[in-house]
Amino acid sequence: MYYPYFRGKQFELITIRDMAGVFSDNNFIPVIEPVRESLGGLKKALSAVHAAEGHAIVIVNPYHGDHQEDGAGITALLQDEFIGTSNIRAGVLLRNEMTIDEAMDCYNQHLDHNPVLVHAGCNVPKSLAAALENDMPGLTNVFVEEHSKLLYRRHFDKSTRILIRDGFKRQRNADYPELEEFSDLHVTYKDLGMAGFGDFLMVGDAYSESGGPAYAVAIHLTFIDPDKDDVMYVYHFVSDTKDTPSDPAGKFGQALDKLIAKLDSGTSNILETEAIKEFKALHEKGHFPGLGYVKKLSMKHHIETLADYLG
Repeated sequence: MYYPYFRGKQFELITIRDMAGVFSDNNFIPVIEPVRESLGGLKKALSAVHAAEGHAIVIVNPYHGDHQEDGAGITALLQDEFIGTSNIRAGVLLRNEMTIDEAMDCYNQHLDHNPVLVHAGCNVPKSLAAALENDMPGLTNVFVEEHSKLLYRRHFDKSTRILIRDGFKRQRNADYPELEEFSDLHVTYKDLGMAGFGDFLMVGDAYSESGGPAYAVAIHLTFIDPDKDDVMYVYHFVSDTKDTPSDPAGKFGQALDKLIAKLDSGTSNILETEAIKEFKALHEKGHFPGLGYVKKLSMKHHIETLADYLG
């Protein structure tokens, strides 16, 4: 079972909406941390997931973005629009500044939405597990690997456990290598005692409000290599022009040319997804849809690739 972790920016929410059917068909469960004050896009995304009879987890106490001081608006959205629906669940994000009492208060406040605990820095796992002992058999715990090592996760071994790994090594677009390893978690999660796995897609766990000017444009595409134990790798197709923030369309064209050349080589291992078909159509038309749309296509391709592998 795959749990992609999204921060709720515009194109992440549009991706969730567009992929709602794929999520439902494959039992994939997006985890969404809303970061924008307006919750209209989140409502549309959750409505699409609900209509497709899929599942989603919504962080009700975000660490990043406009709701980090107060998640009351997110709670109100769940209560007003999704009460009585078992498929839209509340996620309680556990950071190192949260006390046990605060964590339990948030958990108990959202019992109507079958809360999930998302571990991303809690420093009292033993006490937390003791407080949740009676609920543990029916509880889902999602662990961000960087903050939840093996000894930490052992405290919750009587629950359903999901491990999220950040496979995307985020850096300046100009500095990406052509190819690097992304993750093997889709192959090994059961060996680690997990019921599912996740990642931060082609965005990574590092959060920023905006990407800044694009001195270089990069297209990130994942693939699974059958000759290397089905490990997932990521291509970074980077524009040749890297020294000016102008002409993003031209730089996208340069990166797209490299993508198409790799596909045409017949040795890329890139799956022919619907997203890849869109990239090919953009190349044929010579059209630049905007950097947000390019990121959406990369995320869609990643989801489609995992759906194919796990299916």
